[in-house]
Amino acid sequence: MTGYFFKRMLGLLPTLLIVAVLVFLFVHMLPGDPARLAAGPDAGPETVALVRRDLGLDRPLPEQFVNFFGRMLHGDFGMSIRSRRAVSTEIGERFMPTLWLTLTSMVWSVIFGMVIGIGSAVFRNQWPDRVGMAIAVSGISFPAFALGMLLMEIFSVQLGWLPTVGADSWRHYILPSITLGAAVAAVMARFSRASFVEVIQEDFVRTARAKGLKERTVIFKHCLRNALIPVVTMMGLQFGFLLGGSIVVETVFNWPGLGRLLVDAVGMRDYPVIQSLVLLFSLEFILINLVVDLLYGFINPTIRYK
Repeated sequence: MTGYFFKRMLGLLPTLLIVAVLVFLFVHMLPGDPARLAAGPDAGPETVALVRRDLGLDRPLPEQFVNFFGRMLHGDFGMSIRSRRAVSTEIGERFMPTLWLTLTSMVWSVIFGMVIGIGSAVFRNQWPDRVGMAIAVSGISFPAFALGMLLMEIFSVQLGWLPTVGADSWRHYILPSITLGAAVAAVMARFSRASFVEVIQEDFVRTARAKGLKERTVIFKHCLRNALIPVVTMMGLQFGFLLGGSIVVETVFNWPGLGRLLVDAVGMRDYPVIQSLVLLFSLEFILINLVVDLLYGFINPTIRYK
């Protein structure tokens, strides 16, 4: 497993290089002039030209990319055009609120989704199954921004129970985490149900029941481990999607995280921040997939890595 881990880690560089090239080309295709936005609406052509030269935007694109990627390999992500602060500082200040929001959303959505999915599989085609799947379909169908505004209207504006802005206490995490994790909980419920229904129909489950084992033992000891591998795969994918989905939720709740930072950076054509954030999201997604692959070996010891 150690050799497999280091082999996958070595594969990060080419992947990040491809992502860096695509992101670099994408941000330079965005309409608008960063130099003009940084200089201000009243700046003259000479001032804009000076700002463009100061930002290095007057150089050829290949030279700009080589400079950016070379600095990135040394841990230097450049300076933010908007704030004139180091990009690493900007990201560092916003990283933890996004991480805690994502983890909070992931924990409750996985637990809630798996409980509904397992219950629906055990009581297949009965009323718990129908109610659980109706909840799951509703969670998938309801857009995150609409759910966020509805929750704010009910629990903040009308009832006054929960705050809507800031990340200072655990109460600030409730509404954003529910909004962010609702779709994930719905996906996990449907996927868990499908996985458990397939495992419950296997011969070893019928044999366990024929031996007189309690239904609880059959479900949690024999079915759970065998059904977990596809579920863990979906968990990893959904965790990556949570990082991307946090952009919408952080905008709705004005959350001081990476998603809000990315939205502000796109609005100001802040190339260094946009490039660094997209690379960070890509790196996180790759690492999550690696962790999921390694978890397979712990769930099923018969799996071997080469």
